[in-house]
Amino acid sequence: MIFISTSGALGRYVDLPVPVTIGARAFIAFLILFLYCKWKGISLNVARNDAPMVILSGFLMGLHWVTYFYALKWSNVAIGMLSLFTYPVLTAFLEPLLLKTKLQKIHLLLGGLVLAGIYLLSPELDFSNSYTLAIAIGIFSALCYALRNLILKVRAVYYHGSMLMVYQTGIITLILLPSFFTIEIDLVLHQWKGILALAILTTAIGHTLFLMTFKHFSITTVSILSSVQPVYGIVIGALFLSEIPELTTILGGTLILASVVIESIRSKKKSGKA
Repeated sequence: MIFISTSGALGRYVDLPVPVTIGARAFIAFLILFLYCKWKGISLNVARNDAPMVILSGFLMGLHWVTYFYALKWSNVAIGMLSLFTYPVLTAFLEPLLLKTKLQKIHLLLGGLVLAGIYLLSPELDFSNSYTLAIAIGIFSALCYALRNLILKVRAVYYHGSMLMVYQTGIITLILLPSFFTIEIDLVLHQWKGILALAILTTAIGHTLFLMTFKHFSITTVSILSSVQPVYGIVIGALFLSEIPELTTILGGTLILASVVIESIRSKKKSGKA
């Protein structure tokens, strides 16, 4: 979670067009992870029936990264990360639709709690305001992330986390390859420190470890662990970018994270009884 939490500050730090930043990040991470898998003898074979879902998950991951980084660019670390962390509650609503489970009334209450938190983040519903746009696109990013996690949850049991991230980063690189022709290479090289940190710390290490937790914990437990990400991210942003969140941002974030923790603990207790 600490490694992944660096994404907020690094996303704000790298001064490049978002598709270029994500494309470069994905390409470097792909090379590192591919070489790591070869070195460790980790199989890169994917079963034919799993291939469409792995490709779809890579596309969703790319959408998530790009929209999340736009949310960071248009606001700050706190707003970007907190709007993204609507994803655990979105997951709770998506599971009944995708897995045909029963929607529980408590989820409606938690959804209201999240909406209250979002209102505090941006009390004005004005899409000419960059913060409102950032929150909207951050929630869309959360939707993509929730769908991607649901798709990979089952497959993470059978495939190594590094191997799955090879395909994720490879697909994202291919999709964003045209963006490299829109900017001079010198400008990209000038930002090499931030891009390298994103590729190694956030992506190759952080997201690989995150996928590997799917083998050992339920999605509920992972959600509890994930809820500390915005806290780490905001602290990192305050230390390195001097971005101190406003009181309304802290209150809104508290409501959003409270909904995540309540749902996670409630589901954990329910699964324990079962």
